[in-house]
Amino acid sequence: MNPSRKLAGKRAAVTGSGTGIGREIALELARQGVDVVLHYSHSGEGAGKAVEAIEALGHRAAAFPADFRKLDEVERFAGEALAFLGGIDCLVNNAGITMNLPFERVTAEQFDTLYQVNVRAPFFLTQRLARSMKERGGGAVCNLASIHGFEGMQEHSAYAGTKGAIIAWTRSLAIELAPAGIRVNAVAPGAVVVENYYKAIPGFDAGALGPNIPAGFAGEPLDIARVVAFLLSEEARYIIGQTLIVDGGTTSWMPFGDGFRQPLHNRFGRGYVPGI
Repeated sequence: MNPSRKLAGKRAAVTGSGTGIGREIALELARQGVDVVLHYSHSGEGAGKAVEAIEALGHRAAAFPADFRKLDEVERFAGEALAFLGGIDCLVNNAGITMNLPFERVTAEQFDTLYQVNVRAPFFLTQRLARSMKERGGGAVCNLASIHGFEGMQEHSAYAGTKGAIIAWTRSLAIELAPAGIRVNAVAPGAVVVENYYKAIPGFDAGALGPNIPAGFAGEPLDIARVVAFLLSEEARYIIGQTLIVDGGTTSWMPFGDGFRQPLHNRFGRGYVPGI
């Protein structure tokens, strides 16, 4: 086998793959020989271009929309993915939304929205697609968590809770599915430069993140995509129930200071979380 095509012949579904990390994961899997179904929730332009790029590599690809706040649409996406590919070997639960807001101002609607998309949707999507994996004798699932599931930061109580839930769920689900030959792991990215930064932070400069990261620079989507591809491959066959932190050393750093007392000036969540 070509060493750069470690997943050749596999079929994967990647959620939240119209932009950013999810899109790069879908492309990296295709580079390694995978047929891919992409999911998007809003504009399909990015996912459509990714489909074209994957087809240019000689692999099957399709993109389907779904609002992951609604379980019927989660179920519909699962059915479309299975119908198009004829089965699923790998699932990447990447779709998620973020929001920063002081704890006292978080509404029940905002809280529910984050948990519906970040926790409930991947739970039931995995439940549905794991059946197909069992029928084929195994598979692999990779969930996208975050360093917010390990480290505290002001104004992220709701979002961090969802990512902590993903980490705990990954451990327990891995134990349940391992006997069926399905490996479950997660990746917890640190700062990775994606489109959302430019939308949420006026005048955003990716280079300005570097001095706050031990590596000296912020990550790129490909840094995460390569780790996800590894976890889905047979090279990671003895890794089960783990969350790999990919953050340039951020969570290894022990900062002292009163930065946690200062309000944040950026605002994530505009356009997809109610009231932001």
